[in-house]
Amino acid sequence: MNTAQSFRLNKKSKLIKTDEFSSVFSFRKRVFTKYLVIHYQPNALTYPRLGLVVAKKIAKLSVDRNYMRRVLRECFRLQQHELNALDLIVQAQKKFTKQDFLTVKQEFAMLVEKLNRRTNEHTQKPQLNEDNAIA
Repeated sequence: MNTAQSFRLNKKSKLIKTDEFSSVFSFRKRVFTKYLVIHYQPNALTYPRLGLVVAKKIAKLSVDRNYMRRVLRECFRLQQHELNALDLIVQAQKKFTKQDFLTVKQEFAMLVEKLNRRTNEHTQKPQLNEDNAIA
């Protein structure tokens, strides 16, 4: 396979430490859909990082929580090259099963587009030209 991009999910692409999670949650920026909430914060790296939260309140059985985490990791793995350099925490809002897989995948892709639009708006600086210059 000769592609320029690797779709592997490296260890460095994961948020693990409590401080990293706390930092993203305290930044207080988020986007959400029926099944997912994504908390985000720009990072100083050149790649996005992922943290996952699937609470027992959402899915009682560990089998279900692990399945949900696996699906969310897969969605991130496939979309990571389209994301800006952000720290993301994907939080499950509602339990989903194998029947909902395509819906969750579509919601994740939609949220990635929304995140890119939002972060591009904030990172672009207004350019001054001769008409806008202050004398």
